[in-house]
Amino acid sequence: MKKLLIGLSSLVVLSTYLTACQGTKEKEQVNGIEKEESEVHTDEDHTDEDHSHGDTNNFEAPEKINIEGVADHYHTGDAIELTAELDEETDYDHWHWYSRENADEEWEVVSGQETDTFTGEATIDGLEIKAVLFDHDHKPHVQSAPVKVVIDDHHGHDEESRQIYQGYFEDSQVEDRELSDWEGDWQSVYPYLLSGDLDEVFEHKAEDGDKTADEYKQYYTVGYETDVDRIIIEDNIVTFFENDNEYSGEYESDGYEILTYEAGNRGVRFIFKLVDGSDEMPQYIQFSDHNIYPVDSHHFHLYWGDDREALLDEVTNWPTYYPSELDKDGIVRDMLAH
Repeated sequence: MKKLLIGLSSLVVLSTYLTACQGTKEKEQVNGIEKEESEVHTDEDHTDEDHSHGDTNNFEAPEKINIEGVADHYHTGDAIELTAELDEETDYDHWHWYSRENADEEWEVVSGQETDTFTGEATIDGLEIKAVLFDHDHKPHVQSAPVKVVIDDHHGHDEESRQIYQGYFEDSQVEDRELSDWEGDWQSVYPYLLSGDLDEVFEHKAEDGDKTADEYKQYYTVGYETDVDRIIIEDNIVTFFENDNEYSGEYESDGYEILTYEAGNRGVRFIFKLVDGSDEMPQYIQFSDHNIYPVDSHHFHLYWGDDREALLDEVTNWPTYYPSELDKDGIVRDMLAH
């Protein structure tokens, strides 16, 4: 009887051991399948977080991507539309876009941007954006140099800046400015008006203004009219391009004048006088750009002639200039923001 009990106990122990071994083997097989399946990536399973691709601040990839479409500046809320252009053809199509608020921050992948185009909204001034193209092993193949989003609402975000832009300020707030505030290559907007490219702007003004779109167009036709279709300002040298002719002169500051308009608001003319140059250049040029102290200008109205005081009375013709690099869409976008 004792031998029988020992035999039965041995059978129970052996059965338990075999069952445990079988269970472990099955578990290992299941884990093996799960592991194999986890290494298969599909488009549906792919997420930005799944493929952070290592240290995004130290990509070892050549800069062979050019980013097209970045604007000279944006206004808050403007659409950002960028395109990544490759220097050479490739079969790779695994794109990611990265952004950071400044050079001291780490790059972060931008969710949902997985093609060679980027779309977003301008909300952070100084935001840096770059594109990276990965190979089939999820390693960086090429990347772009960062581009920066510059937001300039011109009239500012605070109440004081908005009041200044609208022409309400104290004399004590006005400061002298250097010609370098207007340095750059500038184009007249008059040709855009004549071609009808600015009609959208006049229609927009008519929605809340006291004139019809046609009346606004006539008003700005008189205001924008000029034969000087391009101006270059560099190192105190001003160059006019007029009817296929080019004239240059050196100018120095001649102070400023504060003007009061019929509507009750005011403006400042920053005045420069000719000290050397072509006889065709005016003795005086006067800038008005809604700013009253030193700041880089993004567009301006210009008055010129040989009589300083007479120019101050001119309020109907104010040739207007925007950066030459802007196309019609950029100019229209800027005008609609004001």
